[in-house]
Amino acid sequence: MPEKSVLTRWLRIKIPTFFARSLGVGAERKAALFLDLSRAATLKDIVYWLQILFAAGIATLGLVLNSPAVIIGAMLISPLMNPILASGLALATGDIVLGLRAFFNLVLSCVVAIAFAVLLVVILPFREMTSEIAARTQPNVLDLLIALFSGAIGSVAICREVKGVVTSIPGVAIAVALMPPLCVVGYGIGLFFVLDAATGWRVASGGGLLFLTNFVAITLTAMLVFLALRIDTPKVRAQVEAWEQTDPESRFVINSMRRFPDLEKARVVHSFTLRAAMIGLPLILILIPLGSAFSRLSGEIAKKQRESRIRQIVTTVWQEKFQKKSDGNARSTVDQLTVSEKDDKLNINLRVFDDQPYSLNEKKECAQLVAAELNRPVESINLMLTEIPTVSVLDAIERAREEKQPNAPPTVAELQTNLLERVEIALSDFALPPPARILRKQIVTGSQTPLEVKIIYLSNEKITPETETALLERVRQSLNYEQATVNLERVASEIGAIDFSRNQSALPLFGMMQLDFAGRMMRENPNLALVVAGGSRKNEPEEITAQRIGKIADYLETRWQIAPDKIKTVEAVPTAGVMLMNFQINEAQTPNQTRAAR
Repeated sequence: MPEKSVLTRWLRIKIPTFFARSLGVGAERKAALFLDLSRAATLKDIVYWLQILFAAGIATLGLVLNSPAVIIGAMLISPLMNPILASGLALATGDIVLGLRAFFNLVLSCVVAIAFAVLLVVILPFREMTSEIAARTQPNVLDLLIALFSGAIGSVAICREVKGVVTSIPGVAIAVALMPPLCVVGYGIGLFFVLDAATGWRVASGGGLLFLTNFVAITLTAMLVFLALRIDTPKVRAQVEAWEQTDPESRFVINSMRRFPDLEKARVVHSFTLRAAMIGLPLILILIPLGSAFSRLSGEIAKKQRESRIRQIVTTVWQEKFQKKSDGNARSTVDQLTVSEKDDKLNINLRVFDDQPYSLNEKKECAQLVAAELNRPVESINLMLTEIPTVSVLDAIERAREEKQPNAPPTVAELQTNLLERVEIALSDFALPPPARILRKQIVTGSQTPLEVKIIYLSNEKITPETETALLERVRQSLNYEQATVNLERVASEIGAIDFSRNQSALPLFGMMQLDFAGRMMRENPNLALVVAGGSRKNEPEEITAQRIGKIADYLETRWQIAPDKIKTVEAVPTAGVMLMNFQINEAQTPNQTRAAR
Protein backbone atom coordinates (compact mmCIF):
# COMPACT_ATOMS: atom_id res chain seq x y z
CA MET A 1 0.00 0.00 0.00
CA PRO A 2 2.75 2.55 0.78
CA GLU A 3 4.42 1.68 -2.55
CA LYS A 4 1.13 2.50 -4.34
CA SER A 5 0.88 5.84 -2.52
CA VAL A 6 4.43 6.73 -3.50
CA LEU A 7 3.72 5.83 -7.14
CA THR A 8 0.53 7.91 -7.13
CA ARG A 9 2.34 10.94 -5.67
CA TRP A 10 5.15 10.49 -8.18
CA LEU A 11 2.68 10.44 -11.12
CA ARG A 12 0.84 13.50 -9.79
CA ILE A 13 4.09 15.44 -9.72
CA LYS A 14 5.96 14.11 -12.75
CA ILE A 15 3.15 14.20 -15.32
CA PRO A 16 2.14 17.88 -14.69
CA THR A 17 5.82 18.83 -14.55
CA PHE A 18 6.52 17.12 -17.87
CA PHE A 19 3.42 18.65 -19.47
CA ALA A 20 4.23 22.16 -18.20
CA ARG A 21 7.87 21.88 -19.29
CA SER A 22 6.78 20.71 -22.78
CA LEU A 23 4.54 23.76 -23.17
CA GLY A 24 7.12 26.11 -21.73
CA VAL A 25 4.86 27.02 -18.79
CA GLY A 26 6.96 27.85 -15.76
CA ALA A 27 6.01 29.12 -12.32
CA GLU A 28 5.96 32.76 -13.46
CA ARG A 29 3.76 31.94 -16.45
CA LYS A 30 1.32 30.02 -14.23
CA ALA A 31 0.94 33.01 -11.92
CA ALA A 32 0.58 35.42 -14.84
CA LEU A 33 -2.02 33.17 -16.51
CA PHE A 34 -4.05 32.83 -13.31
CA LEU A 35 -4.01 36.59 -12.75
CA ASP A 36 -4.79 37.41 -16.40
CA LEU A 37 -7.89 35.20 -16.46
CA SER A 38 -8.97 36.57 -13.05
CA ARG A 39 -8.69 40.13 -14.35
CA ALA A 40 -10.57 39.17 -17.54
CA ALA A 41 -13.63 38.12 -15.50
CA THR A 42 -14.38 41.74 -14.61
CA LEU A 43 -17.62 43.64 -15.18
CA LYS A 44 -15.93 47.04 -15.43
CA ASP A 45 -14.05 46.70 -18.73
CA ILE A 46 -15.93 48.98 -21.17
CA VAL A 47 -13.94 47.61 -24.13
CA TYR A 48 -15.16 44.10 -23.33
CA TRP A 49 -18.82 45.18 -23.37
CA LEU A 50 -18.31 47.05 -26.63
CA GLN A 51 -16.86 43.85 -28.07
CA ILE A 52 -19.96 41.95 -26.90
CA LEU A 53 -22.30 44.46 -28.56
CA PHE A 54 -20.33 44.73 -31.79
CA ALA A 55 -19.83 40.97 -32.09
CA ALA A 56 -23.54 40.38 -31.46
CA GLY A 57 -24.49 42.99 -34.05
CA ILE A 58 -22.12 41.64 -36.68
CA ALA A 59 -23.17 38.03 -36.06
CA THR A 60 -26.92 38.84 -36.17
CA LEU A 61 -26.63 40.76 -39.43
CA GLY A 62 -24.44 38.03 -40.90
CA LEU A 63 -27.04 35.40 -39.98
CA VAL A 64 -29.90 37.43 -41.45
CA LEU A 65 -27.92 38.18 -44.64
CA ASN A 66 -26.78 34.54 -44.84
CA SER A 67 -23.17 35.72 -45.16
CA PRO A 68 -20.52 33.29 -43.82
CA ALA A 69 -17.80 35.93 -44.19
CA VAL A 70 -19.61 38.39 -41.92
CA ILE A 71 -20.32 35.66 -39.36
CA ILE A 72 -16.64 34.68 -39.31
CA GLY A 73 -15.84 38.32 -38.57
CA ALA A 74 -18.01 38.12 -35.46
CA MET A 75 -16.38 34.83 -34.46
CA LEU A 76 -12.89 36.37 -34.55
CA ILE A 77 -13.83 38.99 -31.96
CA SER A 78 -14.64 36.11 -29.59
CA PRO A 79 -15.08 38.11 -26.34
CA LEU A 80 -16.70 35.19 -24.50
CA MET A 81 -13.62 32.98 -24.54
CA ASN A 82 -12.03 34.68 -21.51
CA PRO A 83 -14.91 34.18 -19.01
CA ILE A 84 -15.39 30.60 -20.20
CA LEU A 85 -11.69 29.81 -19.76
CA ALA A 86 -11.88 31.52 -16.37
CA SER A 87 -14.73 29.14 -15.46
CA GLY A 88 -12.53 26.18 -16.42
CA LEU A 89 -9.68 27.57 -14.33
CA ALA A 90 -12.02 28.05 -11.36
CA LEU A 91 -13.12 24.39 -11.58
CA ALA A 92 -9.52 23.20 -11.93
CA THR A 93 -8.31 25.15 -8.89
CA GLY A 94 -11.48 25.09 -6.79
CA ASP A 95 -11.44 28.90 -6.53
CA ILE A 96 -15.07 29.77 -5.78
CA VAL A 97 -14.38 33.52 -5.89
CA LEU A 98 -13.12 33.33 -9.47
CA GLY A 99 -15.92 30.90 -10.32
CA LEU A 100 -18.66 33.27 -9.13
CA ARG A 101 -17.11 36.26 -10.89
CA ALA A 102 -16.73 34.31 -14.15
CA PHE A 103 -20.29 32.96 -13.87
CA PHE A 104 -21.88 36.38 -13.38
CA ASN A 105 -19.76 37.86 -16.16
CA LEU A 106 -20.82 35.11 -18.55
CA VAL A 107 -24.52 35.31 -17.66
CA LEU A 108 -24.61 39.08 -18.07
CA SER A 109 -22.66 38.83 -21.34
CA CYS A 110 -25.18 36.34 -22.73
CA VAL A 111 -28.11 38.52 -21.68
CA VAL A 112 -26.59 41.59 -23.35
CA ALA A 113 -25.78 39.73 -26.59
CA ILE A 114 -29.22 38.10 -26.81
CA ALA A 115 -31.06 41.34 -25.99
CA PHE A 116 -29.13 43.24 -28.68
CA ALA A 117 -29.88 40.50 -31.22
CA VAL A 118 -33.60 40.63 -30.33
CA LEU A 119 -33.58 44.41 -30.81
CA LEU A 120 -32.03 44.06 -34.27
CA VAL A 121 -34.53 41.37 -35.29
CA VAL A 122 -37.45 43.54 -34.22
CA ILE A 123 -36.08 46.55 -36.11
CA LEU A 124 -35.17 44.72 -39.33
CA PRO A 125 -37.92 44.65 -41.99
CA PHE A 126 -37.15 41.08 -43.13
CA ARG A 127 -36.96 37.88 -41.09
CA GLU A 128 -36.15 35.06 -43.48
CA MET A 129 -34.95 31.72 -42.18
CA THR A 130 -31.50 31.55 -43.80
CA SER A 131 -29.34 28.44 -44.10
CA GLU A 132 -26.81 29.93 -41.66
CA ILE A 133 -29.53 30.22 -39.00
CA ALA A 134 -30.99 26.79 -39.72
CA ALA A 135 -27.53 25.19 -39.47
CA ARG A 136 -27.28 26.34 -35.84
CA THR A 137 -30.67 25.07 -34.67
CA GLN A 138 -29.96 21.31 -34.77
CA PRO A 139 -26.70 20.57 -32.92
CA ASN A 140 -25.55 16.99 -32.44
CA VAL A 141 -22.70 15.01 -30.88
CA LEU A 142 -20.33 16.10 -33.64
CA ASP A 143 -20.70 19.72 -32.49
CA LEU A 144 -19.73 18.59 -28.98
CA LEU A 145 -16.59 16.87 -30.30
CA ILE A 146 -15.63 19.98 -32.26
CA ALA A 147 -16.03 22.11 -29.13
CA LEU A 148 -13.96 19.65 -27.07
CA PHE A 149 -11.05 19.72 -29.51
CA SER A 150 -11.31 23.48 -29.94
CA GLY A 151 -11.47 24.10 -26.22
CA ALA A 152 -8.42 21.92 -25.65
CA ILE A 153 -6.27 23.71 -28.23
CA GLY A 154 -7.59 27.07 -27.03
CA SER A 155 -6.56 26.30 -23.46
CA VAL A 156 -3.13 25.11 -24.57
CA ALA A 157 -2.67 28.17 -26.77
CA ILE A 158 -3.52 30.61 -24.00
CA CYS A 159 -1.19 28.85 -21.55
CA ARG A 160 1.86 29.22 -23.77
CA GLU A 161 3.71 32.49 -23.91
CA VAL A 162 3.23 34.27 -27.23
CA LYS A 163 6.17 33.61 -29.56
CA GLY A 164 5.99 34.90 -33.11
CA VAL A 165 2.67 35.01 -34.97
CA VAL A 166 -0.33 33.70 -33.05
CA THR A 167 -2.22 31.18 -35.21
CA SER A 168 -4.19 29.03 -32.75
CA ILE A 169 -6.56 31.53 -31.15
CA PRO A 170 -8.20 32.76 -34.41
CA GLY A 171 -8.74 29.16 -35.51
CA VAL A 172 -10.27 28.26 -32.17
CA ALA A 173 -12.57 31.29 -32.30
CA ILE A 174 -13.84 30.29 -35.74
CA ALA A 175 -14.22 26.61 -34.86
CA VAL A 176 -16.17 27.15 -31.65
CA ALA A 177 -18.23 30.15 -32.80
CA LEU A 178 -19.65 31.22 -29.44
CA MET A 179 -21.41 34.42 -30.51
CA PRO A 180 -23.47 33.18 -33.53
CA PRO A 181 -25.44 30.60 -31.48
CA LEU A 182 -26.29 33.30 -28.93
CA CYS A 183 -27.52 35.54 -31.75
CA VAL A 184 -29.61 32.65 -33.08
CA VAL A 185 -31.23 32.56 -29.63
CA GLY A 186 -31.95 36.28 -29.94
CA TYR A 187 -33.27 35.76 -33.47
CA GLY A 188 -35.63 33.06 -32.22
CA ILE A 189 -36.89 35.22 -29.35
CA GLY A 190 -37.47 38.04 -31.83
CA LEU A 191 -39.53 35.69 -34.03
CA PHE A 192 -41.40 34.51 -30.93
CA PHE A 193 -42.67 38.01 -30.22
CA VAL A 194 -43.19 39.49 -33.69
CA LEU A 195 -43.98 36.56 -35.98
CA ASP A 196 -44.56 32.96 -34.93
CA ALA A 197 -44.21 31.62 -31.38
CA ALA A 198 -43.67 27.98 -32.42
CA THR A 199 -40.97 28.80 -34.97
CA GLY A 200 -39.31 31.26 -32.61
CA TRP A 201 -39.15 28.74 -29.78
CA ARG A 202 -37.69 26.07 -32.05
CA VAL A 203 -34.98 28.42 -33.34
CA ALA A 204 -34.14 29.84 -29.88
CA SER A 205 -33.95 26.41 -28.19
CA GLY A 206 -31.73 25.02 -30.95
CA GLY A 207 -29.32 27.96 -30.76
CA GLY A 208 -29.31 27.79 -26.96
CA LEU A 209 -28.47 24.09 -27.00
CA LEU A 210 -25.55 24.72 -29.36
CA PHE A 211 -24.19 27.51 -27.14
CA LEU A 212 -24.50 25.35 -24.00
CA THR A 213 -22.72 22.54 -25.86
CA ASN A 214 -19.81 24.82 -26.72
CA PHE A 215 -19.71 26.34 -23.23
CA VAL A 216 -19.68 23.00 -21.38
CA ALA A 217 -17.14 21.45 -23.75
CA ILE A 218 -14.70 24.37 -23.56
CA THR A 219 -15.03 24.61 -19.78
CA LEU A 220 -14.38 20.87 -19.42
CA THR A 221 -11.30 20.82 -21.65
CA ALA A 222 -9.95 24.01 -20.07
CA MET A 223 -10.36 22.42 -16.64
CA LEU A 224 -8.48 19.30 -17.76
CA VAL A 225 -5.65 21.31 -19.32
CA PHE A 226 -5.22 23.48 -16.22
CA LEU A 227 -5.28 20.36 -14.01
CA ALA A 228 -2.64 18.73 -16.21
CA LEU A 229 -0.46 21.84 -15.81
CA ARG A 230 -1.01 21.83 -12.03
CA ILE A 231 -1.41 25.56 -12.19
CA ASP A 232 -2.62 25.90 -8.60
CA THR A 233 0.71 25.69 -6.77
CA PRO A 234 1.01 27.16 -3.25
CA LYS A 235 3.13 30.02 -4.57
CA VAL A 236 0.60 30.88 -7.31
CA ARG A 237 -2.30 30.55 -4.83
CA ALA A 238 -0.64 33.03 -2.47
CA GLN A 239 -0.16 35.59 -5.25
CA VAL A 240 -3.77 35.20 -6.42
CA GLU A 241 -5.22 35.57 -2.91
CA ALA A 242 -3.13 38.70 -2.37
CA TRP A 243 -4.44 40.13 -5.64
CA GLU A 244 -8.05 39.26 -4.73
CA GLN A 245 -7.72 41.35 -1.57
CA THR A 246 -6.86 44.39 -3.71
CA ASP A 247 -9.43 43.79 -6.46
CA PRO A 248 -12.78 45.51 -5.66
CA GLU A 249 -14.93 42.89 -7.37
CA SER A 250 -13.17 39.97 -5.71
CA ARG A 251 -13.31 41.72 -2.35
CA PHE A 252 -17.06 42.28 -2.84
CA VAL A 253 -17.56 38.55 -3.49
CA ILE A 254 -15.45 37.61 -0.46
CA ASN A 255 -17.37 39.99 1.82
CA SER A 256 -20.67 38.64 0.50
CA MET A 257 -19.54 35.08 1.20
CA ARG A 258 -18.69 35.97 4.79
CA ARG A 259 -22.38 36.52 5.43
CA PHE A 260 -22.87 32.80 4.82
CA PRO A 261 -20.53 30.70 6.99
CA ASP A 262 -20.95 27.52 4.96
CA LEU A 263 -20.08 29.35 1.77
CA GLU A 264 -17.08 30.98 3.42
CA LYS A 265 -15.74 27.55 4.36
CA ALA A 266 -16.05 26.48 0.73
CA ARG A 267 -13.99 29.39 -0.57
CA VAL A 268 -11.61 26.80 -1.96
CA VAL A 269 -13.45 23.64 -3.07
CA HIS A 270 -10.95 20.86 -2.30
CA SER A 271 -13.15 18.00 -3.49
CA PHE A 272 -12.21 17.14 -7.07
CA THR A 273 -15.25 14.85 -7.28
CA LEU A 274 -17.57 17.77 -6.56
CA ARG A 275 -15.86 19.98 -9.14
CA ALA A 276 -15.97 17.21 -11.74
CA ALA A 277 -19.66 16.69 -11.04
CA MET A 278 -20.35 20.41 -11.54
CA ILE A 279 -19.24 20.12 -15.18
CA GLY A 280 -19.91 16.41 -15.75
CA LEU A 281 -23.62 16.53 -14.90
CA PRO A 282 -24.44 19.28 -17.45
CA LEU A 283 -22.40 17.36 -20.02
CA ILE A 284 -24.46 14.22 -19.47
CA LEU A 285 -27.74 16.17 -19.67
CA ILE A 286 -26.65 17.83 -22.93
CA LEU A 287 -25.65 14.48 -24.43
CA ILE A 288 -29.29 13.30 -24.35
CA PRO A 289 -30.69 15.74 -26.97
CA LEU A 290 -27.38 15.78 -28.86
CA GLY A 291 -27.41 11.98 -29.16
CA SER A 292 -31.01 12.02 -30.34
CA ALA A 293 -30.20 14.63 -32.98
CA PHE A 294 -27.16 12.63 -34.09
CA SER A 295 -29.29 9.50 -34.48
CA ARG A 296 -31.76 11.42 -36.66
CA LEU A 297 -28.90 12.84 -38.70
CA SER A 298 -27.39 9.37 -39.17
CA GLY A 299 -30.76 8.01 -40.25
CA GLU A 300 -31.27 10.81 -42.76
CA ILE A 301 -27.77 10.37 -44.20
CA ALA A 302 -28.28 6.60 -44.50
CA LYS A 303 -31.63 7.17 -46.20
CA LYS A 304 -30.13 9.64 -48.69
CA GLN A 305 -27.26 7.27 -49.43
CA ARG A 306 -29.70 4.41 -50.01
CA GLU A 307 -31.88 6.54 -52.28
CA SER A 308 -28.81 7.76 -54.17
CA ARG A 309 -27.72 4.17 -54.77
CA ILE A 310 -31.20 3.24 -56.01
CA ARG A 311 -31.27 6.23 -58.38
CA GLN A 312 -27.87 5.23 -59.72
CA ILE A 313 -29.03 1.66 -60.35
CA VAL A 314 -32.27 2.76 -62.04
CA THR A 315 -30.37 5.23 -64.22
CA THR A 316 -27.83 2.59 -65.24
CA VAL A 317 -30.52 0.02 -66.08
CA TRP A 318 -32.46 2.56 -68.11
CA GLN A 319 -29.45 3.83 -70.03
CA GLU A 320 -28.20 0.32 -70.86
CA LYS A 321 -31.51 -1.31 -71.82
CA PHE A 322 -34.16 1.27 -72.71
CA GLN A 323 -32.66 4.65 -73.57
CA LYS A 324 -31.65 3.74 -77.13
CA LYS A 325 -33.43 2.19 -80.06
CA SER A 326 -32.32 -1.02 -81.73
CA ASP A 327 -30.41 1.02 -84.33
CA GLY A 328 -28.43 2.82 -81.63
CA ASN A 329 -30.21 6.17 -81.91
CA ALA A 330 -31.59 7.89 -78.82
CA ARG A 331 -35.14 6.91 -77.94
CA SER A 332 -35.69 8.86 -74.74
CA THR A 333 -34.09 11.34 -72.35
CA VAL A 334 -34.51 11.11 -68.57
CA ASP A 335 -35.99 14.37 -67.25
CA GLN A 336 -36.62 13.52 -63.58
CA LEU A 337 -36.03 10.55 -61.26
CA THR A 338 -37.25 10.32 -57.66
CA VAL A 339 -37.40 7.36 -55.29
CA SER A 340 -39.16 6.85 -51.96
CA GLU A 341 -39.82 3.91 -49.65
CA LYS A 342 -43.03 3.39 -47.73
CA ASP A 343 -44.47 0.26 -46.13
CA ASP A 344 -41.78 -2.00 -47.68
CA LYS A 345 -42.74 -0.64 -51.09
CA LEU A 346 -40.18 1.08 -53.29
CA ASN A 347 -41.79 3.81 -55.39
CA ILE A 348 -39.74 4.86 -58.42
CA ASN A 349 -41.01 7.85 -60.38
CA LEU A 350 -39.28 8.20 -63.73
CA ARG A 351 -40.20 10.96 -66.18
CA VAL A 352 -38.76 10.85 -69.70
CA PHE A 353 -39.05 12.70 -73.00
CA ASP A 354 -39.45 10.05 -75.71
CA ASP A 355 -40.18 9.78 -79.40
CA GLN A 356 -41.37 6.17 -79.18
CA PRO A 357 -43.78 5.07 -76.42
CA TYR A 358 -42.80 2.16 -74.19
CA SER A 359 -44.94 -0.94 -74.07
CA LEU A 360 -46.32 -2.62 -70.95
CA ASN A 361 -43.83 -5.49 -71.33
CA GLU A 362 -40.92 -3.04 -71.43
CA LYS A 363 -42.09 -1.42 -68.22
CA LYS A 364 -42.38 -4.82 -66.55
CA GLU A 365 -38.91 -5.76 -67.78
CA CYS A 366 -37.45 -2.53 -66.36
CA ALA A 367 -39.06 -3.23 -62.96
CA GLN A 368 -37.68 -6.81 -63.02
CA LEU A 369 -34.14 -5.66 -63.85
CA VAL A 370 -34.18 -3.04 -61.08
CA ALA A 371 -35.53 -5.61 -58.59
CA ALA A 372 -32.76 -8.04 -59.55
CA GLU A 373 -30.07 -5.36 -59.07
CA LEU A 374 -31.50 -4.42 -55.67
CA ASN A 375 -31.96 -8.09 -54.67
CA ARG A 376 -35.60 -7.66 -53.69
CA PRO A 377 -38.88 -9.12 -55.02
CA VAL A 378 -40.35 -7.48 -58.09
CA GLU A 379 -43.69 -7.13 -56.29
CA SER A 380 -42.08 -4.58 -53.97
CA ILE A 381 -41.09 -2.34 -56.91
CA ASN A 382 -43.66 0.22 -58.04
CA LEU A 383 -42.23 1.78 -61.19
CA MET A 384 -44.17 4.79 -62.46
CA LEU A 385 -43.04 5.86 -65.90
CA THR A 386 -44.32 9.22 -67.08
CA GLU A 387 -43.78 9.68 -70.80
CA ILE A 388 -43.78 13.12 -72.37
CA PRO A 389 -43.93 12.83 -76.19
CA THR A 390 -41.69 15.13 -78.18
CA VAL A 391 -43.11 17.51 -80.75
CA SER A 392 -41.93 15.27 -83.58
CA VAL A 393 -43.94 12.36 -82.16
CA LEU A 394 -47.11 14.44 -81.91
CA ASP A 395 -46.65 15.57 -85.48
CA ALA A 396 -46.05 11.99 -86.60
CA ILE A 397 -49.24 10.83 -84.85
CA GLU A 398 -51.23 13.57 -86.52
CA ARG A 399 -49.83 12.70 -89.95
CA ALA A 400 -50.49 9.00 -89.32
CA ARG A 401 -54.12 9.80 -88.57
CA GLU A 402 -54.47 11.69 -91.82
CA GLU A 403 -52.66 9.09 -93.93
CA LYS A 404 -53.83 5.99 -92.09
CA GLN A 405 -55.10 3.18 -94.27
CA PRO A 406 -58.35 1.46 -93.18
CA ASN A 407 -56.70 -1.87 -92.55
CA ALA A 408 -53.40 -0.59 -91.06
CA PRO A 409 -52.85 -1.78 -87.46
CA PRO A 410 -52.79 1.04 -84.85
CA THR A 411 -49.49 2.04 -83.27
CA VAL A 412 -48.86 1.99 -79.49
CA ALA A 413 -49.05 5.77 -79.42
CA GLU A 414 -52.41 5.72 -81.20
CA LEU A 415 -53.76 3.12 -78.79
CA GLN A 416 -52.73 5.28 -75.83
CA THR A 417 -54.26 8.36 -77.43
CA ASN A 418 -57.49 6.48 -78.13
CA LEU A 419 -57.58 5.29 -74.50
CA LEU A 420 -57.25 8.84 -73.24
CA GLU A 421 -59.96 10.08 -75.55
CA ARG A 422 -62.36 7.28 -74.59
CA VAL A 423 -61.85 7.84 -70.88
CA GLU A 424 -62.39 11.57 -71.33
CA ILE A 425 -65.61 10.97 -73.28
CA ALA A 426 -66.86 8.43 -70.72
CA LEU A 427 -66.31 10.90 -67.87
CA SER A 428 -67.42 14.04 -69.70
CA ASP A 429 -70.74 14.17 -67.83
CA PHE A 430 -69.29 13.15 -64.46
CA ALA A 431 -69.61 15.78 -61.73
CA LEU A 432 -69.07 15.96 -57.96
CA PRO A 433 -71.66 17.12 -55.43
CA PRO A 434 -71.29 20.84 -54.54
CA PRO A 435 -69.27 22.55 -53.27
CA ALA A 436 -66.65 20.13 -54.68
CA ARG A 437 -65.47 20.93 -58.21
CA ILE A 438 -63.19 18.89 -60.44
CA LEU A 439 -59.76 20.40 -61.06
CA ARG A 440 -58.35 17.76 -63.36
CA LYS A 441 -58.44 14.05 -64.18
CA GLN A 442 -55.21 12.09 -64.22
CA ILE A 443 -55.06 8.74 -66.01
CA VAL A 444 -52.28 6.31 -65.13
CA THR A 445 -51.39 3.04 -66.86
CA GLY A 446 -48.83 0.71 -65.42
CA SER A 447 -47.39 -2.77 -65.18
CA GLN A 448 -49.35 -3.73 -62.06
CA THR A 449 -52.42 -1.50 -62.56
CA PRO A 450 -53.71 -1.55 -66.16
CA LEU A 451 -55.87 1.55 -65.62
CA GLU A 452 -55.97 4.03 -62.75
CA VAL A 453 -58.07 7.20 -62.79
CA LYS A 454 -57.31 9.90 -60.26
CA ILE A 455 -59.79 12.75 -59.93
CA ILE A 456 -58.41 15.85 -58.22
CA TYR A 457 -61.11 18.14 -56.87
CA LEU A 458 -61.29 21.50 -55.08
CA SER A 459 -63.34 21.74 -51.91
CA ASN A 460 -62.94 22.90 -48.35
CA GLU A 461 -64.89 19.87 -47.15
CA LYS A 462 -63.90 16.26 -47.74
CA ILE A 463 -66.49 14.10 -49.49
CA THR A 464 -68.02 11.62 -47.07
CA PRO A 465 -66.91 7.97 -47.38
CA GLU A 466 -70.41 6.83 -48.38
CA THR A 467 -70.67 9.42 -51.15
CA GLU A 468 -67.11 8.70 -52.28
CA THR A 469 -67.85 4.98 -52.63
CA ALA A 470 -70.93 5.69 -54.76
CA LEU A 471 -69.00 8.14 -56.96
CA LEU A 472 -66.16 5.71 -57.55
CA GLU A 473 -68.58 2.98 -58.54
CA ARG A 474 -70.25 5.39 -60.95
CA VAL A 475 -66.89 6.14 -62.58
CA ARG A 476 -66.21 2.42 -63.08
CA GLN A 477 -69.65 1.99 -64.65
CA SER A 478 -69.04 4.93 -66.97
CA LEU A 479 -65.74 3.39 -68.02
CA ASN A 480 -67.39 -0.04 -68.32
CA TYR A 481 -64.33 -1.46 -66.60
CA GLU A 482 -64.86 -2.83 -63.08
CA GLN A 483 -61.14 -3.58 -62.55
CA ALA A 484 -60.18 0.09 -62.93
CA THR A 485 -58.61 1.75 -59.88
CA VAL A 486 -60.31 5.06 -59.11
CA ASN A 487 -59.18 7.57 -56.46
CA LEU A 488 -60.43 10.97 -55.33
CA GLU A 489 -57.84 13.49 -54.15
CA ARG A 490 -58.90 16.75 -52.47
CA VAL A 491 -57.23 20.16 -52.67
CA ALA A 492 -58.46 22.38 -49.83
CA SER A 493 -59.85 25.70 -51.05
CA GLU A 494 -58.82 27.57 -47.88
CA ILE A 495 -55.06 28.05 -47.61
CA GLY A 496 -54.80 30.18 -44.49
CA ALA A 497 -53.84 33.71 -43.54
CA ILE A 498 -50.64 35.74 -43.68
CA ASP A 499 -50.30 38.03 -40.66
CA PHE A 500 -48.07 40.97 -41.60
CA SER A 501 -46.23 43.04 -39.02
CA ARG A 502 -47.57 46.52 -38.38
CA ASN A 503 -46.63 49.01 -41.12
CA GLN A 504 -44.63 46.28 -42.89
CA SER A 505 -45.17 44.68 -46.28
CA ALA A 506 -42.29 42.17 -46.05
CA LEU A 507 -43.47 38.57 -46.17
CA PRO A 508 -43.03 36.73 -42.85
CA LEU A 509 -41.41 33.30 -42.76
CA PHE A 510 -44.64 31.40 -42.14
CA GLY A 511 -46.29 33.33 -44.98
CA MET A 512 -43.55 32.21 -47.37
CA MET A 513 -44.22 28.61 -46.40
CA GLN A 514 -47.94 29.07 -47.16
CA LEU A 515 -47.15 30.68 -50.52
CA ASP A 516 -44.81 27.81 -51.36
CA PHE A 517 -47.71 25.41 -50.86
CA ALA A 518 -50.00 27.62 -52.96
CA GLY A 519 -47.40 27.94 -55.73
CA ARG A 520 -46.84 24.19 -55.87
CA MET A 521 -50.60 23.54 -56.13
CA MET A 522 -51.02 26.16 -58.84
CA ARG A 523 -48.14 24.70 -60.82
CA GLU A 524 -49.70 21.23 -60.66
CA ASN A 525 -53.20 22.57 -61.42
CA PRO A 526 -52.95 25.36 -64.02
CA ASN A 527 -56.66 26.14 -63.78
CA LEU A 528 -56.35 27.28 -60.15
CA ALA A 529 -56.50 30.95 -59.21
CA LEU A 530 -55.51 32.52 -55.88
CA VAL A 531 -57.98 34.86 -54.19
CA VAL A 532 -56.50 37.26 -51.61
CA ALA A 533 -58.65 39.25 -49.19
CA GLY A 534 -57.45 41.56 -46.46
CA GLY A 535 -57.10 45.08 -45.18
CA SER A 536 -54.87 47.39 -43.19
CA ARG A 537 -54.83 48.05 -39.48
CA LYS A 538 -55.89 51.30 -37.92
CA ASN A 539 -53.33 54.10 -38.47
CA GLU A 540 -51.52 52.11 -41.17
CA PRO A 541 -50.95 53.76 -44.60
CA GLU A 542 -53.73 53.22 -47.11
CA GLU A 543 -51.35 51.84 -49.70
CA ILE A 544 -50.01 49.11 -47.36
CA THR A 545 -52.64 46.59 -48.51
CA ALA A 546 -51.69 46.99 -52.17
CA GLN A 547 -48.02 46.66 -51.26
CA ARG A 548 -48.65 43.42 -49.37
CA ILE A 549 -50.65 41.97 -52.27
CA GLY A 550 -47.82 43.01 -54.58
CA LYS A 551 -45.31 41.16 -52.39
CA ILE A 552 -47.47 38.03 -52.59
CA ALA A 553 -47.71 38.28 -56.38
CA ASP A 554 -43.97 38.95 -56.76
CA TYR A 555 -43.06 35.96 -54.58
CA LEU A 556 -45.29 33.57 -56.55
CA GLU A 557 -44.06 34.88 -59.89
CA THR A 558 -40.37 34.81 -58.94
CA ARG A 559 -40.26 31.48 -57.11
CA TRP A 560 -43.05 29.51 -58.82
CA GLN A 561 -43.52 31.33 -62.17
CA ILE A 562 -47.19 32.01 -61.41
CA ALA A 563 -48.57 34.74 -63.68
CA PRO A 564 -49.92 37.81 -61.80
CA ASP A 565 -53.27 37.51 -63.60
CA LYS A 566 -53.91 34.30 -61.62
CA ILE A 567 -54.00 36.29 -58.37
CA LYS A 568 -57.29 38.03 -57.63
CA THR A 569 -58.24 40.43 -54.86
CA VAL A 570 -61.63 41.05 -53.28
CA GLU A 571 -63.03 44.06 -51.47
CA ALA A 572 -63.85 42.25 -48.24
CA VAL A 573 -61.83 43.15 -45.16
CA PRO A 574 -62.01 40.13 -42.84
CA THR A 575 -59.24 41.01 -40.38
CA ALA A 576 -57.04 44.09 -40.25
CA GLY A 577 -53.42 43.38 -41.14
CA VAL A 578 -54.19 39.81 -42.22
CA MET A 579 -54.36 38.50 -45.79
CA LEU A 580 -56.71 35.53 -46.19
CA MET A 581 -55.98 33.26 -49.15
CA ASN A 582 -58.29 30.85 -50.97
CA PHE A 583 -58.18 28.78 -54.14
CA GLN A 584 -60.83 29.02 -56.80
CA ILE A 585 -61.10 27.53 -60.26
CA ASN A 586 -60.16 29.90 -63.05
CA GLU A 587 -63.24 29.91 -65.24
CA ALA A 588 -61.16 30.90 -68.27
CA GLN A 589 -59.55 27.47 -68.25
CA THR A 590 -61.17 24.07 -68.28
CA PRO A 591 -59.87 21.18 -66.15
CA ASN A 592 -56.96 19.45 -67.77
CA GLN A 593 -56.51 15.72 -68.19
CA THR A 594 -53.00 14.42 -67.79
CA ARG A 595 -51.49 11.08 -68.65
CA ALA A 596 -48.90 9.03 -66.87
CA ALA A 597 -47.60 5.59 -67.74
CA ARG A 598 -46.38 3.28 -65.04
